[in-house]
Parts: sequence; C-alpha cells; structure tokens
Amino acid sequence: MIETTYNPDVLTCLANLSNDEVFTPPKLANAMLDLLPKELWSDKNATFLDPVSKSGVFLREIAKRLMTGLADQIPDVQKRIDHIYTNQLYGMAITELTALLSRRSLYCSKTANGKYSIVTTLDSEDGNIEFIRTEHRWFNDHCVFCGANKAEYDRSEDLETHAYKFIHTNNPKELYKMRFDVIIGNPPYQLSDGGFGTSATPIYQKFVEQATKLQPRYLSMIIPARWYSGGKGLDEFRDKMLHDNHVRQIVDYPEAIDAFSGVQIKGGVMYFLWDRDHAGDVKVSTFKKDRITSTMERPLLEKGASTFIRYNEAISILDKILAKNEESLSLQISSSKPFGLRTFFKGKKQKFEESVALYQNGGVGYVSRAELLQNKEIVDKYKVLVPALGSGSDSFPHPILGKPIVVAPNSACTETYIVVGAYDNEQQAKNLATYVSTRFLRFLVLLRKNTQHATSKVYQFVPSQDFNESWTDEKLYEKYGITPEEVEFIESMIRPMELN
Repeated sequence: MIETTYNPDVLTCLANLSNDEVFTPPKLANAMLDLLPKELWSDKNATFLDPVSKSGVFLREIAKRLMTGLADQIPDVQKRIDHIYTNQLYGMAITELTALLSRRSLYCSKTANGKYSIVTTLDSEDGNIEFIRTEHRWFNDHCVFCGANKAEYDRSEDLETHAYKFIHTNNPKELYKMRFDVIIGNPPYQLSDGGFGTSATPIYQKFVEQATKLQPRYLSMIIPARWYSGGKGLDEFRDKMLHDNHVRQIVDYPEAIDAFSGVQIKGGVMYFLWDRDHAGDVKVSTFKKDRITSTMERPLLEKGASTFIRYNEAISILDKILAKNEESLSLQISSSKPFGLRTFFKGKKQKFEESVALYQNGGVGYVSRAELLQNKEIVDKYKVLVPALGSGSDSFPHPILGKPIVVAPNSACTETYIVVGAYDNEQQAKNLATYVSTRFLRFLVLLRKNTQHATSKVYQFVPSQDFNESWTDEKLYEKYGITPEEVEFIESMIRPMELN
C-alpha cells in the first residue's frame, strides 16, 4: 500500500474575521494575479504593495512567481530570496494580529529578522510588513476619514481601533517614499456608523481611491459589487469608476459564496484590474459556481445607462428596450417614504371614524388623514404597493421583488412599501400589478438592484406601458423582439411569481 501525505495550505483553512474583513483564498489571490502581465514576474525592479494585508497571501503568491521568474537572473536561491523579499514586496497590515500572520506567511517566521526567517537581509522584526496603530480623528462623533462611530470605535490601547492607516491620511504618498508597480489587496468592506439597527458606512472605496493616488502601473482589488448601483457613500465612487477608462478588466461574482466560501455579501463581489496605460473598453467576465460563464469587451457605461450592467447577456436585451425611447416606470414611483411614515410607525388596531387603512410592517392598522405627512392626494386612489425590501440578487433564479398588492381607496402605507402606481380605475391598478409580477420587468429591475432595497431608482430601465391592457411575459417578449436565447437567459435568472 502506497502512503500519501496530504499537506493542506493553511491559508485555505482560516476562519474569516467577519463578513466585512474576509481572508482571501489562495486560489482567488492567484486568479487576481493572473490578470497582471507575465513579464512582471521576471522584472527584478518591479515593486508590489498589499496595503490591507490580512493573511499575507498576495505577497506570498507574488514571491512564488518572482522566485520562478528571476531564477535565470539571480541563480543563487538565497540571494534571490533576499532580493525579492527585501526590495520588491511590501505590505501594510490591518491589525496587529494580521501583521503577525502576514509575516509568518511571507517570511516563515513571526519576525522578519529572526532565527527562522528565510530572509537574511532584513534588519527589523517587522521587515517590509508594517502595522502602525492609528487613531480615528473625531468630528461630530464620527471619524472624518472613515465615518466610524465614536461610541463604538473610540477604544482603549489594548483593543484594535480599526482605524486603517492607509486611509487615515489625506496624502498616502507620505506613507511610502517610493513608487509601486502593483498595488493589490482585499480591503475591509464597512464600519458601523451608529445609525439605526445595523447601519454601516462602506469604506472599501476609500482604499481604491487612496491606491490610485499612489499612481501605480497596475491596481487590483476585490470589493463588494454594490458600487455598481451607487447608494450610501458610493455615488461619487461609482461615477469615478464608470468614467475611468483605465479599468481594463472586471471579474464579477454575482454570488459572493463563489469567491468566499460561507460568506454572504449582498449583491456579490468583484475584482478589477486598473491599468495606468490602458484607455478604452473593459473586458467583463462573470464567474458562477466554479468557472467563467461569460466574457465580453464593452464600455463600463453603456449608452442610455447610468450604472454598470453586470451581465453581458443583458446588453442586447437592454439595447432593444432603450431603442424604443419609452418613458421609464421609475417616474411614477413614490419615494422611499410614500406618506412620510417610517417603518416603525404603527397605526391603531381598530377602525375609527374617518380612519385610513395603513399598510404597515406586520399587517394593517388605521390612522387619521392628519397623520399622513405627504401624498394625501393619492389616498383615495387604487394603489399598487410593492415591499421596499425585495429579495436579494445573490442566488438565482430569484423573485428580486416582493409580491405587489392592489389596495382600495382610503388607504396609505408606511415605508415598508413603495407606491408604484395610483389610479382612479381599479383595472389599471390590477394591470400594473400583473406587469410588476412579470419576469421581464423583474429582470430589468435586477440590472439596477444589487441590494435588498427596491427604491424607485431600480426601475430606471423598466419602460412604462399602457395599463388599460394587461401584460404578460409572452406579450412583452414579442413587443421588444426578445429572442428565444434571451428569453432563456431571463428565465434562468428570475423565478416565476404568482399573484394571489
């Protein structure tokens, strides 16, 4: 019997710090490195920085490639190691713990100059992987750099502040007195901002913006894909990214679990390659399950769109719809608080004289008209309500939206719902509800919807229809010339919805 020894890579076995501070699997790190030009691995002057080092996986895998690529130029193994690890690889850890882990991964020792370190030319214990404890700068109880909540992150010296040095400066060039050819990493994703419930401020975009200030030749980071549609703290970043023709490649993971095992990140994740010397279209690839399923060269911002269209297969469908130049359904959809009432507002349990039925979280209550803060003119119309929090879009096929309901006149709702239409005629309201339930409409919503929130902006690509008639998927496919292959794609993404 032949005995075999299984020697797993320890970096594949690490539990994540949290859903917002996720360790990068070696396989994923290498997929990102594969985007870089191969000639970098034989360039003994090329420099690499991971400004958000957690496990040290990026630097370790870069070192492996350089060890192979520089073998002919520096034949002596120890001299090659000393050159690469001393002159080419740099990291900034996000915590003291990850600094120790990164050094152990890269130098094979918790100290870079220790007895067991594979490098003989580094003078300090930290080597080129530093951790600099940084404090937040508070203004009105929030950090001016990252938006962290003072009540949660103003901590004693024995606790981590999560004030990441790389983004807690207006000038990252002060941190390094050198230029980097490649900046690569997986930044922390968000920090609590002290808002209602689990409110948090995204911070991953700040790492991308800081990295570009260092003007590398290449930049690659894996980040949540929520920026495609903008939103809280991301609108300016989205605009910059969509108009940046230096973005050369995007690899998109609609389901984050395909990138990070066991991690739920609403809207999925993506990584990109930013190339200083590139100017033009971007190569967009979609990753599902265990493979790339689609690749296309196209603009980051399609004509007629204000957001990134993540699915290549959707481009031809959207082009046919936008070509008709019809009014968007989003123009008739209410704000996120249709009648000015928050989710936690509760109407009375019993009807009273001249009360209005209030559709709220948990059922129906009753309020007076005086309690409604806006849109009182539609109280006496038939209305179509859709839950403001729809289903996520990180597993398919999916409903995408909650079921629409038609409510009679003398009614209102809290922000649990949005109003997608209000009519004097009940049949028009029913026809709109049927339209909302179609796979066609919900597919177009999917193109704008990367989180659970189903505000009016996710309906941007949805054309309005004549609601004196009813609409079915078959009727819509015929109207817009959707091919059988395109129908198959739509229906692979969107689950059927039966109205009650």
